[in-house]
Amino acid sequence: MFLPLTALLVLPLHAQVTAPVTSTFKVSALAQRESALYHRGETVTFVVKVADKEVPVPKGELEWTLLKDGLPLKQQGTAEIRDGQATVSGKLDEPGFLQLRASYRPDPKAPALTALAGAGIDPDQIAPSLPVPDDFDAFWKAQKALLAAVPAQVELTPVTSPVKTVEAFDLQAKSVGAPVSGYFARPLEAKPKSLPIILTVHGAGVRGSGLGSAVGWASKGFLAMDINAHGLPNGKPDEFYKEQTDGALKDYRYMGRDSRDECYFRGMFLRLVRAIDVLTARPEWDGKTVVVYGSSQGGYQAIVAAGLDPRVTFFSAGVPAGCDHSGMAVNRIAGWPKLVALGAEGKPEAKGLETARYFDAMNFATRAKASGCCFTVGFIDTTCPPSSVYAAYNQIKGAKQIENDVPSGHAHSAKSSAAMAAAVAKHVEEQKLK
Repeated sequence: MFLPLTALLVLPLHAQVTAPVTSTFKVSALAQRESALYHRGETVTFVVKVADKEVPVPKGELEWTLLKDGLPLKQQGTAEIRDGQATVSGKLDEPGFLQLRASYRPDPKAPALTALAGAGIDPDQIAPSLPVPDDFDAFWKAQKALLAAVPAQVELTPVTSPVKTVEAFDLQAKSVGAPVSGYFARPLEAKPKSLPIILTVHGAGVRGSGLGSAVGWASKGFLAMDINAHGLPNGKPDEFYKEQTDGALKDYRYMGRDSRDECYFRGMFLRLVRAIDVLTARPEWDGKTVVVYGSSQGGYQAIVAAGLDPRVTFFSAGVPAGCDHSGMAVNRIAGWPKLVALGAEGKPEAKGLETARYFDAMNFATRAKASGCCFTVGFIDTTCPPSSVYAAYNQIKGAKQIENDVPSGHAHSAKSSAAMAAAVAKHVEEQKLK
């Protein structure tokens, strides 16, 4: 059995912090305006609800802090709870996100229960924190030339497919450094030049590729491949991947972050191009449709793939990581992996800041030539903050859409997951008419 398409890469999680399961109290918060979108200087009002056994708490007090997407604003205080509700108001005088953190204690000795809420302040006007490096294109052209000099030497090993109408393979292909390692799947008896491509890519962590993802998409009529982020062999016991997590790949996100030639993400990104090389060489490819799909670190890779490879015609980037690495240079929060180290005074270290500019999804977005894309963003995402996501999204020049997942953190609601899959399906149908 395989997961439905809307659950292939991301699963919905609880988007707000509430009381522990042993508590009968719950705290929640949302912007008063349903869209949670405001303009600079406009007053934003948040509504905080406090209940005990689903019954509104008649009175009490909560503490609140307003932040600029996690960075201090010096706006804090207390609010009175009446009939289970309290309101908190504030403003932000620049494009970005206003974040509320509201805490309530059922009694003075009890742990504080905290809820988050977010509001976008002209988010479509968030500008790049630093410009694209002058030699950005030259650097990546040289990296792709190094890749092109390495023969792919594709190896396909049949594996058992959980769907009878799909055949599946473990796929290995040479790249720069670690190989492309994935599961490749296609419908049985697929005809030449008949299928769109979809490449699914992984979020952060260390694991093998997902057979269910590749087979699930193939069962819907795709030439599909799911690759793991590190070029690791697939289908190994959990202990194998844990050893990698605790050993060679521990804190991989920081490896080589002071050198653009040694940054860990360089190899990961080149594997995207090699994976597309392999898929577009298949006789079943329709010759025109290439989709890249991922969330978090996978969303990061989806944006990068579109920026590096003009063969990408569409990408879905859910709550993407890797955006606005240089945000702290302008007092703005950066997304995971927080690639740039901060010095003693909280300022970005110069060497790492310069390196990060070559690995910023925000900069790859400026080079994307895909005919469309779909982003999702959680308004209370503290891993890939919404201001960083919009910093990248705003650089897309072509057709685009973004799903504002107002009550969500670093997760996907069913609505956001469905939006990503629906956007892919729409693109494929449009491609058929070309």
